[in-house]
Amino acid sequence: MEKLVLIIHSLAALAIIGLILLQQGKGAAAGASFGAGASQTVFGSEGSGNFFTRATWIIATVFFCTSFGLAIIAKNHSKVATQGIVVPAVQQQEVPSASDVPASEVPAAAASDVPAAQAEAAPASVDAAAQTEAKKE
Repeated sequence: MEKLVLIIHSLAALAIIGLILLQQGKGAAAGASFGAGASQTVFGSEGSGNFFTRATWIIATVFFCTSFGLAIIAKNHSKVATQGIVVPAVQQQEVPSASDVPASEVPAAAASDVPAAQAEAAPASVDAAAQTEAKKE
């Protein structure tokens, strides 16, 4: 059933696109004064506008109905799919106590990322830069 509705829906969409592309705009009436009006005699004295407008409305209604049909089918499929699913209960994990955690082997003083030698070398490099500027003057 779903495939049939989907096929009708796709054909209606393509038909709407084709009918809209075949319709003439409001400015097409200006061409009738130059002899282009004779091509509309196939559809009668009113031209093709009335035929294409009615056909577009009919196929748009079919497209609208199939859209609702597909939405209802999708809703029913989601209910059926979720009825058989059982969600397992959440299991709580034990938090390790403080006695279970091993002690750190790294001393607290060595935990710093900045070595002590770099902190002492910084003022010496500033003094060296000041001395080279003094020599240039």
